Amino acid sequence: MATTQEVLNNHLKRFGERNLEGILSDYAPDAILFTPDGPRRGRDQIGALFTGMFAEFAKPGAAFNMRQQFVDGDYGFILWTAETADNVYELATDTFFVRDGKIAVQSFVGKTTARNGRHTSFRGQTEQPFAQT
Repeated sequence: MATTQEVLNNHLKRFGERNLEGILSDYAPDAILFTPDGPRRGRDQIGALFTGMFAEFAKPGAAFNMRQQFVDGDYGFILWTAETADNVYELATDTFFVRDGKIAVQSFVGKTTARNGRHTSFRGQTEQPFAQT
């Protein structure tokens, strides 16, 4: 059975390769991935998220920078930044819970700025100005 560090290493390697089957093999069949847009349950929903991310990161000029990585027992945490043709990821984190060598639970949040000039506070959510009263 893979350790949390081994699962995390494979996950990051497969992301860099944009290998959907490889990345989905890291997840338990009933895994849940929490995002600012809501939870993704199971490999099909998680795979749809990665399909979009892979398309974005496949465009010329994409860069991913790991800032921190910690593993403690069944838990893993990464802090990263990135730039793609579509977005600047000013700060992003993923937290993982690995059970029986598979990712059982993951959370993701990122502060991004779209290249089209629209600011997004979290991936997928456009920041709206506060209403004046």
